[in-house]
Formats: sequence, structure tokens, C-alpha cells
Amino acid sequence: MAENLKKTYGIRNILDDITFTINEGEHIGLIGINGTGKSTLLKIIAGVEESDSGKLVVMNGVRIAYLPQNPVFQTDTNVLDQVFWGVVPEKRLELEYEAKAILTRLDITGFDRDVNTLSGGQRKRIALAAVLLNEAELLVLDEPTNHLDSSMVEWLEKYLETFKGAILMVTHDRYFLNRVTQKIWEIDNGKIYTYEGNYSTFLELKAGREEMAQASERKRQSLFKQELSWIRQGAKARSTKAKFRVERFNELSAAKGITEKANVAIKSVASRLGKKTIEINHLDYSWNAEKLINDFDYIVLRDDRIGIIGKNGSGKTTLLKLITGEITPDSGSVVIGETVKIGYFAQENTELPLNSKVIDYIREGAEYVQLKEGTVSASQMLERFLFSPAMQHTLIEKLSGGEKRRLYLLRVLIEAPNILLLDEPTNDLDIETLTILEDYLQSFAGAVITVSHDRYFLDKTVNRIFAFQNDGTLKQYEGGYSDYALAISEEEEEIIKNNTAKAEKSNNSIVKQRKLKFSYKEELEYKEIDDIIAGIEAEIIEVEKALVEEAANFTVLPELLAKKAKLEKELETKMERWLYLNDLAEQIAKQ
Repeated sequence: MAENLKKTYGIRNILDDITFTINEGEHIGLIGINGTGKSTLLKIIAGVEESDSGKLVVMNGVRIAYLPQNPVFQTDTNVLDQVFWGVVPEKRLELEYEAKAILTRLDITGFDRDVNTLSGGQRKRIALAAVLLNEAELLVLDEPTNHLDSSMVEWLEKYLETFKGAILMVTHDRYFLNRVTQKIWEIDNGKIYTYEGNYSTFLELKAGREEMAQASERKRQSLFKQELSWIRQGAKARSTKAKFRVERFNELSAAKGITEKANVAIKSVASRLGKKTIEINHLDYSWNAEKLINDFDYIVLRDDRIGIIGKNGSGKTTLLKLITGEITPDSGSVVIGETVKIGYFAQENTELPLNSKVIDYIREGAEYVQLKEGTVSASQMLERFLFSPAMQHTLIEKLSGGEKRRLYLLRVLIEAPNILLLDEPTNDLDIETLTILEDYLQSFAGAVITVSHDRYFLDKTVNRIFAFQNDGTLKQYEGGYSDYALAISEEEEEIIKNNTAKAEKSNNSIVKQRKLKFSYKEELEYKEIDDIIAGIEAEIIEVEKALVEEAANFTVLPELLAKKAKLEKELETKMERWLYLNDLAEQIAKQ
């Protein structure tokens, strides 16, 4: 529970006298424009920062697990040690098997690797695993879906849906938000507005709240005009009635009207694109003997809206870098048309000069921009991107992570590209900015190629999906992400159907050849197979116990894991045989 929390940074009032309660088992999504204090609020609740004033009360015994946007790790430690940092040895022994299962699900398999050698995305996933293993009553999660591929996001979605404790999270993933939360907090101008329901319900309720506020403001303005007219007519303040009218006029004058909500405004800024765009000719690229891109051949159309998807490390970012010429293919070529001007929105804000002022960074891209309504200065474009005149003269290093991301996006767009390459554009951008960006992309006069794990964003912005396969080839699907997911589901059903039909045909053939009669060996096998299966299952249980006991013994561990895999494969084979023998026994009994 929090009462009258306040937090100020410089002249910015981040949290303005807010009060709230998080109840047991509540799943809450926190949304708002970047820089409005979402991450700050999470840090205060997690105990990482303190408010300037107000009171935060955490009930006795309530444990909080916090996932920061940019986790800080211990030095000279490995993956498992980092996951269990601060955990007592007895608890670590109990949870080690589960930890390895979660890490593997998040594509982290080198448990003894030095964390300092890992990428930012891998480190975020390790921090996420540590939080999920923490037996906490409240999870405080800052952008938990960042650096997860689509399959990982869907897994995490199901995991958190069934989590019994409370959750407070910031995320830009609207499908995720819709399925995991039952309450939305919107932070706006230092205040928190609460909406019961998921993201879809929030959109409906917010529209209603804003409509009511506008109606109240219209009524206030109407009364104000009436009173102003009366005052101007020379009313004397001698009578009680006249005094009342003067007092009411003063109240209406002093009352604050609706603050016009600032929105990111992106207008179409693009260069002319000729007939020749980008031709990708039989592209091949390998890294560390692994084939990442395998014979990719495609001509980008002028109005293409392409989504690139695949597991982490499959080669998505590599493909964009091959297109831009940042890296050279092993074979094949990328031919860029003469009029093509590529805007590359990279996954990391590596180009941001932290010691430069915001306005100087944008002016380097363009001092003036020609829009349909006329010429706009760099400063005016910054204001459209919610950078006030005061903020424009601050150093970039003082901006929040989301504000830096928004600034970087403006720099890419202000240079008037006609082909956009977007690498995980939804990371660290607020939902409102994403909504405006999605609208902008629909009217963008050029081609857009997007690498993204954000299912909602892909559904709204692309009409063709290229999915990385295990051999480095890219398979093409028409439509957005939901169309792709449906196609994959149908492909899997067809495979299962074909395999089932083959198995049935094979079984029928065997039954006919044997004239529905057990052979001597089959009869012995039929009698013994239940005991054999029970024995294998008992062995697996023993190996699993050994895995827990020997979790810290990296010499024995691989041998135990291999033994478990072998036993599970053997069990699967015996179960298939058991099904066949029992089916045959039933057929014989019916004769």
C-alpha cells in the first residue's frame, strides 16, 4: 500500500501525491508514455529507490522479486551462480533442476558460462529466470518480454497466467498485457488512473473517461462564458446575488481546464523511391561454422510490409546487417537501387552520443524537414516527439531508456528514408508511441522490413512473414503473425494426420499378415511389457533424484542427463509397442 508518494527529478514532477494498493493475487499492467515514471515507480515499490515523500507499507512476510529493465550482474560469476545469488545452499539444491529447466526454456544452456561474456538479451533472460525462481508474493517486472522470441513470450504468458501471487509489470506487448493482467494502471502527468479489466477493457474505459472529462470541460467553458458576459456588463458586487455571481466567476476562472494531452506526432517524411529497390540474390552467410542465412533470394517491392521472425540467434539481425552492407555475405549479393535511402532502426541505441544535447543530435540529421503542411524545424519535430524546449537542451545521458529510444526513432525518421529496416522496434517504446508508429507505417511511402517478436505489432504492420527455419532458409507466409501462427498450426496438424494414417496402415497390414494372432514372441512380450515399462519409469525417477543430488557436480551431470534422455526414449518406444500389443489383443478377443 502506498500513500501520497511524490518523486521529482529536476523540474520534472514524476509522481505527484499518488496513493494505491496492490492486493493479493492481482495481476496489474502499468502503462504510460516513456519518461512519465513507470520504471521509477517499480523501483520504489521494489525498494531500489526511495520517494521524496509519502509512505510505502509492505505487509510483514511479503517477498518482492524485481526484474529491472537493465539488470546489473555480479562480476566473475557464472550463469547458475548469478541465478542463485543470495540463495542459501539448501534452497539452491532444491531448485537447481527447475532453474536449469527454465533457463533451457529461455535458450540459456551454458550454465557455467561467465555472465560477462553474454549479450544484453541473454543477461535479461538470466535475470528473468532468477525472478521466476524466487518464491515471492509479488513480482515487479520491467519489460519482461524484451529479448524473448515469440515462443518464449507465449511460454512466459502461460507461466504468469497461472502465477498465484501478485504481479505489477510494465510491458509494451499488448497481446501479453491483455492475457496476463486483470487491472491496468495508467500513469499520466504524475497521477495514476485505475481501470478494472485487461488491456481491451482499459481502452474502452479510457475512451469513456476522456469523453466525460471533455463534456465537463465544455460545460465549464459554457458557464465561464456566461459569467464573463455578466461581469463585462458592469455587475455591481453590492447584493448577495451579485457577490455570489462574482465569486462563481472567480472560481471558474481559477479552475484548471483539461490539460491537452501531449501525443507523439509522426508525419510522413520520405524521399522519392524509384523502380529499383533492393535485390537480394542467393544470399549465404555462416558464423562459427553455423549456417545462418541459406540461399535467400528476394526482390523487395516498393510497398512491401515484411516481418522477419525466428528464434534468438537464428540470424534475423544478421540479415538486416547484410542488407545494409554492415557485414559481407559468404556468397550472393545485395543490390541497392540508386534512389534507395535506407533508414535503419537498430536493436540497440549504440549510435546515441550521450554527451550531446538532444537538439544537437537531431539537427545533425536535419535542421529542417519538409512535411505536407510545410517546413518544420528540428526543434518543432522534437516537440512533436514530446521533447519540450527545456528537455531539448539537456544531455542525452539524462534521458530515460524509453526517451532515448524515442529520440533514436526520430533521428531515423527525420533523415527521410524511403525503405525502413526496423530491428525489434517495440523494445522500450511505450504503447502510445507504438500506436502512432503503427499508424505512420501504414501510410509510409516506401518498403518496411521489420524484425520483431511482438505479435500485436506484426499483426498491425506487416502483410508477409519470413520465418527462419533450422537450416537457415526463410519460409514465406502471407499475412500477419496470427495468419502465420494459424498456418503453422495447420502444417503441424497435417503432419500428425499423415503420420497417424501411415501408422494405422502399417498396423492394419501387420494384423492382416498375422491373421490377428500373436506370435510366440509377441505373446511373451505382451505378458511382460507392463513390468518392463514400470521398471523404466522407476529408473527415470532414480536418475531425477540423482540429478538433484549431483546438481553441482558438472563432471557427473552430463552423464546423468544423457542417461535420462536415453531412458525417456526407451520408455517412448515401449509405450508405442504397448499400444500396438493391446490393440492387437483387443482385435483377437473380438474374433
